[in-house]
Amino acid sequence: MLAMLLAIPLAAPVQAREQVVLVLGDSLSAAHGLRPEQGWVALADARSPRYRFVNASVSGETSAGGRQRIDAELARARPDIVVIELGANDGLRGLPLAQLGANLGWMIGRAQAAGARVLLLGLQLPPNFGAYAREFQRSYVLIGQRLGTGVVPHFLAPLGTERRWFQDDNLHPTAAAQPLLAEEVLRALDALPPPRRR
Repeated sequence: MLAMLLAIPLAAPVQAREQVVLVLGDSLSAAHGLRPEQGWVALADARSPRYRFVNASVSGETSAGGRQRIDAELARARPDIVVIELGANDGLRGLPLAQLGANLGWMIGRAQAAGARVLLLGLQLPPNFGAYAREFQRSYVLIGQRLGTGVVPHFLAPLGTERRWFQDDNLHPTAAAQPLLAEEVLRALDALPPPRRR
């Protein structure tokens, strides 16, 4: 009997399945002005064995564009987590915050209905936008609280206002800044609460 037991191969340790992370963003996540492999999404994908990133970001994208695309991207990627980094282009155009909130809320709802957790990356406008800029950034936190998502209140906060972290347009981070953004998102993903059991 002992010989028979010894002949049975031991089962390999169970490895945690990679979680698929769909990133729906604009030029900040589409590696604008850089090679794709230099962007924070590609760096996060290379650095973490826990997550496999699918980058569906498009330079110039607005929240309305993301709303139009999300169902197709969800069907294509079948993600466990959706990272939404949208709204900067809405804000720079001064679009109504109610419209931004409705579009983000729609995307969050569609992702959650598909069984995915959501991480919302908040953005900040230049201070010359005044009260609109303050309400713009605050809206991300409020939406996340109301709809039960993870939230990074200000995605570019690790870069501060240091000019060296930005390209010549003073809007898009340099290649040297991308690892800081990748680490920030990975920490936020690790901090997400576990998925709810259905």
